[in-house]
Amino acid sequence: MTAAAKGVFDPLRTQLQEAAAAFADGPDALEGILLGIVDDVDRAVREPLEIFPVCHHSPASATAMARRLREKQPKVVYLELCEDMAPLLSELRNCRLPVAVQSFATEVDGFPADWSPLSVVAPITEASAEYQAIAYALDTPGVELVLVDRSSDHVFQWEPREPEAPSTDEDAAMHGAAVGIEIGELRPRFAELEEHLLRHGRVRHWSEWWHQYVELPLGDADHETYRQVMLLIGSLFRRLAPGDRRRVRVDEDRERYMWTRMREHLAATGTDPADCLYVCGAFHAASRVEEFGFDGSDTFEISPRTATTWRHGLIPSSHAAIEAQFGLAGGSVSIAATVWAKNLERTGVTPYRLEGQTGTRKSTKKNVKKKAAAALPAPAVEPSDQLSGFLQRPPVLDRLDEAELLGWSVDIVRAARRNGYLASTADAIAVFETSILLAGMRDRARPTPYDFQDAAVTCIEKDTVPGRRDVRRLVEIMMGGDRIGQVGYDALPPLARDVHDRLAPLGLNLEQRGVRRALLDIAAQPELGRCSDVLWILRYLLPQGAARPIMGERKLGERSIQESWDLALGTHQRALIELGYEGVSIEQVLEQRLRRAAYSPQATVATVLEAVEDATLHLRGGRLAEELGTRALEVLASERSVDGAPEVLRRVRRLLAYYRTSEPALPAWIESFVRTGYAHYCTLLPTSFADEDATVRQVAAMLGFLFSMESLALSLGCDRTQLELAVAQSHPDEPSKTALLWAAQVQLGRLSREELRDRCAELLGNPLVLPAYPRYLSGFVQALEPVPGLTDFVVEAVSTAFARLPDPVLLPWLPTLISTLRSGGAELAPLLIREAGRIVPGRLAALDAWVPPWRAQPGPEAVRPVRAARGVALLAEHPATTDALAELLGCEGGWQPADPGPTGAALLGRYPDTAAALGVLLAG
Repeated sequence: MTAAAKGVFDPLRTQLQEAAAAFADGPDALEGILLGIVDDVDRAVREPLEIFPVCHHSPASATAMARRLREKQPKVVYLELCEDMAPLLSELRNCRLPVAVQSFATEVDGFPADWSPLSVVAPITEASAEYQAIAYALDTPGVELVLVDRSSDHVFQWEPREPEAPSTDEDAAMHGAAVGIEIGELRPRFAELEEHLLRHGRVRHWSEWWHQYVELPLGDADHETYRQVMLLIGSLFRRLAPGDRRRVRVDEDRERYMWTRMREHLAATGTDPADCLYVCGAFHAASRVEEFGFDGSDTFEISPRTATTWRHGLIPSSHAAIEAQFGLAGGSVSIAATVWAKNLERTGVTPYRLEGQTGTRKSTKKNVKKKAAAALPAPAVEPSDQLSGFLQRPPVLDRLDEAELLGWSVDIVRAARRNGYLASTADAIAVFETSILLAGMRDRARPTPYDFQDAAVTCIEKDTVPGRRDVRRLVEIMMGGDRIGQVGYDALPPLARDVHDRLAPLGLNLEQRGVRRALLDIAAQPELGRCSDVLWILRYLLPQGAARPIMGERKLGERSIQESWDLALGTHQRALIELGYEGVSIEQVLEQRLRRAAYSPQATVATVLEAVEDATLHLRGGRLAEELGTRALEVLASERSVDGAPEVLRRVRRLLAYYRTSEPALPAWIESFVRTGYAHYCTLLPTSFADEDATVRQVAAMLGFLFSMESLALSLGCDRTQLELAVAQSHPDEPSKTALLWAAQVQLGRLSREELRDRCAELLGNPLVLPAYPRYLSGFVQALEPVPGLTDFVVEAVSTAFARLPDPVLLPWLPTLISTLRSGGAELAPLLIREAGRIVPGRLAALDAWVPPWRAQPGPEAVRPVRAARGVALLAEHPATTDALAELLGCEGGWQPADPGPTGAALLGRYPDTAAALGVLLAG
């Protein structure tokens, strides 16, 4: 840099100093800010290592970058992007833009566990300066691309944040809750400044202000003008930023980090700084840290990374996802893509595109000649003051392009008609004229896309939206739409490629977006069974809608012979790619997730048993199911609540049924689980009956486990006395639990049905207890889980209640009963309905003469003689049986017809009580 160039900005300093004195009536902070901005620009312009300031997704930045790269032909390009993302950039040629470079970590080491998973994304579009730099560096021989920004690990080291809930916005969902790294961030951090700019610029949002006052003026500006204006804007926003010390420290540390990395590379390679180009955001280009520049200090120490293992890949992105991620106005990125195409046509600049890039136009022979002609680097030019002329020049009023505006007006009316609007040619004329009117009101000679959008909404939408899309959305689609990127097969991680390979027999293009219907006739084509296995695992791992079964199901011990699926793997490509960060196959990812769920500190017995069931269902059980079953046993032994008892009972029953029908012997873990669970629930039973927090359904599930597993538990060495003692020690106060205890006593033989019926009749006859009687009935209904043999009695009790309860008690209870059965006892309702259908006559004519069975039963005195006489006759007809019974009773001798002495039948005849008991035994 020559001495003559050192004072190029002195005239501008003088003018700004005079302006500050005139406006502020003397030197003050305003003068310091204005002169400081000029100093920042001067410092960056004089830097031997050329700094190229950019704004993210700015067509003006992309156009200026493409022009400068062809002029300068740098040998090294330093890019503001996470340095650990460098290996992925060559895979961009296998993708259709926009896509995002992503760093992903599922298991954290050195960060809080509740931050997991960690994700960092950097979206890339074709109309961005960083893509131009990447394409130039990767496709130009002898050019090196060096990423110099902090690593993904340092992003979370330097920016601790509170755990965030996953985004529910459909547009933002493509990036999820990832931390977005915006290359070239340039937006005021001073809210009052942004509000001032929007108000005086007569615009609605920041994207429109930037388009009107930066994009259009800089679209065809020369290199020095573009660079100095961007440096000026970056310095202005930086000096007027609020004093958030944490954020300022992070910004400055990033700048120290990048300059330290660049000096390390220059020292290691011996590259001349004049042959390098540093691409960064304009906000960071106007830095004032001591490490700034080629001759800056080397006092910054980069902290080591944590032990977290990071995985990297490319995920699809979209214009709407970028706008939602970084707070841009809807449609602004699509409009930027349209402006980028116009800039190329107007300026004649040939952009850089990666060879073989999917979704871009191929270079023509004419373009190739242009590239060859522009290959020679431009001679070095001394920097000059371009800011003074740019700031003093009045805004250029573009001539109205009537043909373009007329085409827009016709197209939006056509689109509105297709979407149900009653639009006509008159509306097209109205949109055309209103666009010009709005532009004039906003001091613009040429309507911008935002003016046209407002005019279309005003003239077409009126007060209703007949279809799915409003007019504003139709304009966005017409201007380019929400372009959605796609990661090509070769750029997918091994897991995603393996999924596509294994689903190839389906014969569907699963890389395309949208829903594809897959029909699997497994009986005719057994090889499709492997595709079915993959689809069921994907249904478990991917978000809802990625793989949705239409026909067919998969349960323990069951396999469908025909299945039908709706597949949208192309739409959910991001989720499939992120599975590749967790493992090399979907089976491995599923195994890891099941282990993570089972060994979580919040894991319950029910969740671990669910993991066992999923492992058996999708991974054929084996070693993993045995390991998770052992884990379920450990959790059961340490659990002190009965909250998950219903789910535990349901899953254990299902697993037992599966093992009994599919395995030669029960696994050791489930035998231990039944044995431990029997003792565990016996111990908790008295406490649960008395605990107000334990619901009747949970206690019923405990009894269901004890009664249904009793035979297996006793065969494994458990003692039934433990259950009897637990029931005897239970003393509930709540009516529904009391009814449940009575049912358990009936099951154990401690209470007869007659005694239970008498207790219910006593409750119905007590006016003080009558309002609480429905709660007893609720307990009896829940008792069908552990004691299904009481179904007929429950039908009797409910019928009696309907007959005898007064309406003020009965009617409020009926909705409660229905809601209880629907929510917590759906499997119990069929038992009651089936039993009621068996008892109640099916014809209306028979209903008048129908007598309920519990009322028509004969008394014990009438039954006993009849049964006794029938029993004696049976014994006389079968002497061998009589002899055996006589021997059992201790009577000596056998059946001797010739002996006039008492025979076995005669002997029993002398003892009618014994004969009656035997008769009842044989008849019943």
